[in-house]
Formats: sequence, structure tokens, C-alpha cells
Amino acid sequence: MTNSKKVALTGIKPTGIPHLGNFFGAIAPALEATQKQDEQGIYFVANLHALTSTIEPALLKKHTYEVAATWLALGLNPEETIFFRQSDILELTAIYWILCCETQQGLLDRAHAYKAAKDKGQMINAGVYTYPVLMAADILAFHASVVPIGEDQKQHVEYARDIAQRFNHTYGSVLTIPEPRISQEVAVVVGTDGRKMSKSYQNTIPIFASDATLKKAVFSIQTDSTPLESPKDPNANSIYKLYQLLTQKEQAQTLHQKISTGHFGWGDAKKELLAATIAKFKEQRLLFESLMNNTEEIEKIFAFGALRAQKIARQTLQALQSARGIA
Repeated sequence: MTNSKKVALTGIKPTGIPHLGNFFGAIAPALEATQKQDEQGIYFVANLHALTSTIEPALLKKHTYEVAATWLALGLNPEETIFFRQSDILELTAIYWILCCETQQGLLDRAHAYKAAKDKGQMINAGVYTYPVLMAADILAFHASVVPIGEDQKQHVEYARDIAQRFNHTYGSVLTIPEPRISQEVAVVVGTDGRKMSKSYQNTIPIFASDATLKKAVFSIQTDSTPLESPKDPNANSIYKLYQLLTQKEQAQTLHQKISTGHFGWGDAKKELLAATIAKFKEQRLLFESLMNNTEEIEKIFAFGALRAQKIARQTLQALQSARGIA
């Protein structure tokens, strides 16, 4: 464990440049938590989870660097926060297997991601099916007390709780029972089509994409054909909802008035959202680009974080092994 502080843990799967949903749903709350004097932040790039969906090695490596560079550019301090690449902590896969042997099939059958893949008729490998157990291993290995997440990830924390409680009931108080931390204002960040912003829906707005890609994403937001001169409902699509997250209250109120008064088209609103997105991350984008051009620095940060994370995970693994009679 990490001294007497409670642990706040979260991770992001590397499947491309993180988007606004990642930022408001996970990254921003996680970075805010690092300011709490009574908490130790432990954050990671969940590249083992990406093996279920990314088969191209070079692409996975690139995405891993993109996620790391995003965290660092947005303000994560690797001296204060334990920050690592998931695959560097071999203890996690050993913990995962022990937890698999304590997890019932019925629990995994009810997992949202598995059920969605099954309903779509997708090919399902063991990694997809046991995905929640690896996520539980991530959480439980570091004795996380709180897990900053979006509303859609709540089930994963509930699974970690269920698995930990079952293990503790059988073998003694070995694992810490985690709690989800969900910011209700951004519990679900809407995408360009009005659904939850998700790479799987292809409705995201990437934070550090090129200007052209960012513009294409913003202008792909689905809107109705209300005439330019007519008043419009600011909540009729994703534009105003995203603008509220990116700007101060006064700015959001001004856009709300423009949209609802009329003589202001959805195209005009998209331009304002694009400008707000660029302005929000202007300085951070420069740092992101610098890091992506110097991946050796990212590797050094990963190595430093792995040493710190491995020490904690090894202690947890040893406790689990002892409890299960394999050490």
C-alpha cells in the first residue's frame, strides 16, 4: 500500500487520442483528485485491455504513447502521481488469474460489454469475456479506495467490489473494497450523434487531433433543419451541452441566448464550439506534440512509474498467494 493515504485509481484504454468524453469523465476528475492531500493518485495506460480490440502492434504502441502524452500534457505530475503502463506490471496478470478462479460465470455473463458483443454477433475471445476481472485486478492490486469514472464504467467498479467481497469472505480481509467516484455534471458526455461519446460509436471529438480532424468532428454533429432566422432549442443536439463543459458559465449563457433568439444557425454554433475546444487545450496541445516527438521521455516516465507501482502490486500478489495456499 502507499502509506496512510487512500488511493484514487483510474486508467484509459489506448485506442486513439483521448476525446472530450475521456477528459471530462475520467481525466479531469482524476487530475483534480491529485490535489487532495489525503489521496494518492495511481493512474495508468490500460494497454493490456486494448489487446481485445487492437491487433496491429505498431498502432497499439502509438496509441499507448498518445494516451500517456495526453495525461502528461494535461497536467499529470509523475513525481506526485504513480503513472505507469499496465503491461509493465506483470503482477497484474497473476492477480487477474487468482481473481478469475474466484469469479462465477453468471457474473461475467451479465457484463455490459460482453452482452453487447454477443447481441451484435461478434466473435468473443476469452479476453473479452473476462475483461471485468482484469479491470478488477487493476483496481484491487493497488488497494484503490475510490475510482474516478464515467457513469458507463460503474459496473466495472461494482464487479471489483463483488469479487473483493467474495474473496475476503472466504479467505479473510485481504482486499480493499473500492467505491466509484462519478461527477454527476459529466456522468455521460454526449457525442456528435447525441449518444454517449465513445470510440466504438465513432462519435468522438479528440482533444489533440489536428485542426482539420477536429473541425471535421465538430461539424459532424447531427442537427435539425430549423431555418437560420428561427429560434432553436439549445439542447436539441450536442453542441450546447459540450460548449457548457468547455467554457465559463457566462460564455455558455451567451451562446444559449444566441441559439434560442434566432438569426443564428447551427453552423454558427459549431464554429463557436470548435473555437472553444481549440482554446481550452491550446497550450496543452503544444506539450502533447512535443512529447509525441520525444517518446524516449515517455518511456523514462513509464519506467519510473513501474518501479513504484510494481512494489505495491507485488505485496498484493503475495498476500493473495498466501491466502490461496500457493506461496
